Formats: sequence, C-alpha cells, structure tokens
Amino acid sequence: MPAASPMLQQNPTTDWMYTADAGGCGLGLMGGRMMVPRGKMLGGSSGINYMAYVRGHPGDFDSWAAGGATGWSYDDVLPYFKKSEGLAPSGDIVVDADAHNTNGPLGVSVRAPVLTGAQDFVDAAVAAGIPGGDYNGRDRGGPDGVVSLLQTTTRAGKRSSTYHAFLEGDVERRPNLEVICGAHVTRVILEGGPGRPRATGVEYRTADGETAVAWAAKEVVLSAGAVGSPHILMLSGVGPRRELEAVGVPCQLDAPDVGKHLKDHLQVGLVYPAPGAGVSMSQMGLSMGPDALRAPAGPLPADPADDADLPDELRALKAEAERRVTEWATTGHGLVSSSLYEACAWVSTGLGDHHTHDAQLALFPCGYNDDIWRRCLRVDPGEYFDDPEQRLAPDAETLLVLANPVQPHSEGEIVLSSAEPFDPPDIRMNYFDDPHDMEVMVAVLRRALDVVAKWPAPRELGPLLVPPALATKHAYVMGETPSDDLLADLARHYSFTVYHLTSTCRMGSVVDARLRVIGVANLRVADASIMPNVVSGNTNAAAIMIGEKAAEMLAADHGVQLTDFVAQPA
Repeated sequence: MPAASPMLQQNPTTDWMYTADAGGCGLGLMGGRMMVPRGKMLGGSSGINYMAYVRGHPGDFDSWAAGGATGWSYDDVLPYFKKSEGLAPSGDIVVDADAHNTNGPLGVSVRAPVLTGAQDFVDAAVAAGIPGGDYNGRDRGGPDGVVSLLQTTTRAGKRSSTYHAFLEGDVERRPNLEVICGAHVTRVILEGGPGRPRATGVEYRTADGETAVAWAAKEVVLSAGAVGSPHILMLSGVGPRRELEAVGVPCQLDAPDVGKHLKDHLQVGLVYPAPGAGVSMSQMGLSMGPDALRAPAGPLPADPADDADLPDELRALKAEAERRVTEWATTGHGLVSSSLYEACAWVSTGLGDHHTHDAQLALFPCGYNDDIWRRCLRVDPGEYFDDPEQRLAPDAETLLVLANPVQPHSEGEIVLSSAEPFDPPDIRMNYFDDPHDMEVMVAVLRRALDVVAKWPAPRELGPLLVPPALATKHAYVMGETPSDDLLADLARHYSFTVYHLTSTCRMGSVVDARLRVIGVANLRVADASIMPNVVSGNTNAAAIMIGEKAAEMLAADHGVQLTDFVAQPA
C-alpha cells in the first residue's frame, strides 16, 4: 500500500534505522540528528521510499560524461531508463512518448483519482510562470522549468519496488539464482595481498549467527547503497588507510575517496492550513481499511471479534472503510494508491549549476499526525506548532509545500565507527558546509512562496505556520512575508533529508566508467553510490538505470546472452 510508507520507516524489520550528524542544520530535530532511513528488505530502499519516478535533468548525465564518465551521457543512459519502464497511460499528465516505454517490468503510473490539492499545486505553479510538461521527457530541459503531477513507481495502485518489478515470481525461482535472506555481509574476501587485491567471495553472517562464504567464480558486485557499499568496502580493507587502521581494519588498498563526497538532498516543508485541498489523517485511516481504525488509536474495537456489537455509527464507519480498501485492492484507485508525494516542479534559481535545474518544489497534501512528526521527522510537535492538538487533529486539512535544492555543493562522508560489521557507520551529512547551499535554499523557499501566492480560488491556503520560537526571534507576524533571515533559520532548524544519498563510491574516484573498483580485481559497485554527482531530482529511477546498465556490462564482459541488449556487446 503506497500510503503506508511512513509505517516502514523507523521500523527495525524494514529499516536499518540509521541517524546522521546533520552538520549545519538539525537544530530543531530530536537529539540534533538527521534520520537516514535505508530499506532492510529485498528491493532495498525502493521498498520503503515515497515512489517518485524522476530521472533527472539531461544536463546531469551530460555533466557526468564531460567529467570523464564515458558512456554515461543522457543519450547513453536514456535507453536504459526506457528499458525498465512500464508506464501506464494516463490522461492526467503530458507525456513525451519518445522518452517512455509502456512494456518494461517497472510499474510507473499516475495516482487515481488525482487529488484536489495536487492539481491546485500544478495550476499555481503554472500561474507562477512554470510551464506544465513531462519532466521525464523533452520538457525537463526547458529554461523556465517544468511542473507536473508525479509519475510514481506504482502499478495498479500498488508499490512497484525493484523486488516486485525484477525479482518476484518466476525470476526468483530460477535454478541458477539463490537468494539468501536474513544474511548480513561482513566483508568482501580479498586475495593477493595489500596493494594488489582481488575479490574472490563474500563473507556473511546467517540468520542463525553462523559465518558463511559465497565464493565468486567471476566477480563480486556490491549493491548495498550509498551507505552500505562504502561501509562494506572499508570493512574489507579498501578505503582511507588512516581511518581503517584507526579502528583496527588492516588496509588492503589505500583508497582515500571511499565513503567521501557524500551528496544528499535537503528540503524544508512549508506548512499551511488547507481546507478543501489538504487530506486529513481521519480520511487516510478510513481509506486504509478497518484495521487502521482499531483501538487503541481508533474507534473500532482492538479485537475484530467484538465488531458484532457495534453501534450503527461505527458499523457504517467500518463498512465505508471496507469499501474503500476493497476498491483500492481490486482497482488500484483510491486515497491510499500513492504515498501522497503528489506533484513536483523543477526550476533554476540562477545562482549557478547552469547545466541543470537546481531547485525542486513538491506538494505533500497531508499534515500527518503527532506520531509521524516524532517518529519519522524527529520533531516535537509541541515546539513546531502553536497549537499542536488543533493543527494535527485527525480532521485537520493541512498540506506541505516542500522547498528542495537539488544541486548541493556541500559534501559529507561515511566513516567506520568500528571494525565490527554490525556497528552502523558514522554518517556525517555536513549539510550547509558550503554557504552556497543556504543561499540556494532561501531562493528555493522564495519560489515556493511565489507558488503559494498563486494558489487558485476558492481554496486559497491559510497563513504559513512558523514555529513559535522562530516567529518570536524574528518578530514574525502570521500572514506577513517571512524575511530571508527567518527562512534561513527555518532551514537550520527544520530541514529534512529527502533520502537521496549518493556519490560515496563515485565514478572517477572509486570506480571506473564500467563500475569496476579501481585497484581491486573482480569487484564492482552498482548503486547510487557511483553517481559522480547527485541528479537534480529523486534518485530511485537513476539507481534503477544504473542497475540496468551494470547488468548489461556484466553480461557483455562474461558472454551472457540477454534477451535485449541496449548496446551491442563487442
């Protein structure tokens, strides 16, 4: 169920539950630390993300190629995006047909029905001078930007993670594939001695606590993400020598860039009362079915066996909940058919990074509840809201307009905290280390305010909700236009990760253009960590493209025949 995304975060069954040093922000977060959800399941973070299908700006990939990543220009990678995509036709968005595929395994679609607030956001953005179009096609490169309802990795209203799209069913039953669940990789086995290592296998801990080895006849491929892949490399002795030796890991190859150059997107949510445009949590609970309405949080009995004695009002409530969840399950339509990350716009601030759009605006038409603010966002609602009981009431209709710079200049790092594989690494985000990033953040917040100012009648939004302490500090009066200093302070206190960690094993520094780890034989990395720079948009689509391209490289190098080669093997 796409709308259940928050339930998968901060859940030890499905999330590694990392946190990070937030650097120049996080002042309003609990403990001052940023949440770093990472998917702990088949399909990785595509199993817990908010399912935005965003490829990036053509200039993102052309800049990769210009920097030495041969074969990774936009013209080179577009066929791999198209190869995986199975776009469901929709009359609700503009589609550049030449840039899409309707037959691939990855479900891509637009939610149905379109939410009022999402269409309002698109209309407001157009009124603010951002043209509508296909952000995954020809319109993304336009000088004035582009806005659209979101394409999402869903099929028939259900999540299309990489597990569901590429592995589930016939593929996982193939005789030449073994999937080992509950296994924790402890290191890549390297032979050949320091300075000349060769990967020969992977050591892992089984669910029973036993140590086992998977031996590699040809190659080892790491696909553990921008946190996991550098962590495993360093545990294996490939990384900055001084850092490895400081925690007792023998250095097999001094690779100073492993774990460095971390890029992530950071967003600020502008919160508005939105009668008629926002989605209340009571409506969300009703659409999730009767189980979401049970005690102790809901009005239905905790035990379904007690439903026989329901009063007429609760009987009708249960029937409506059953109707809604059945409609979603059978048709894919309904309120829960998307994560509620509904629409986006991309523009340029004019402050640099002229090869791409450096700003993303997004619409999230729900204000959530006390539990999600505390558990997922790490914010105390009593500090953020003037009246949290009113603002987060079950029937409150609220929305967030998200301001998200997408070409950060600041770089963080992943560092070993110990030689113990079960200890999480030390994640240092280093947000706002480069002053350029705060300048862009304030500019993006201004563009978001411009869009809100153009919100269509009769559903104009209420006044911006500013945390009381910041309002007092900056003498802000509700309904006025906030100052740049207030916007910057809001970012320092209440910026949130967009979960887009990349570049910690980047091409040109850690891997070559064929994703082979430089200096280590028979070892590759294939995930978002290899991006030379973060794309200017949500990263899941580009990570899947990397997987498609890596699979073809492996097949070509080892004489494996694929059903369809994008680039004919030599």
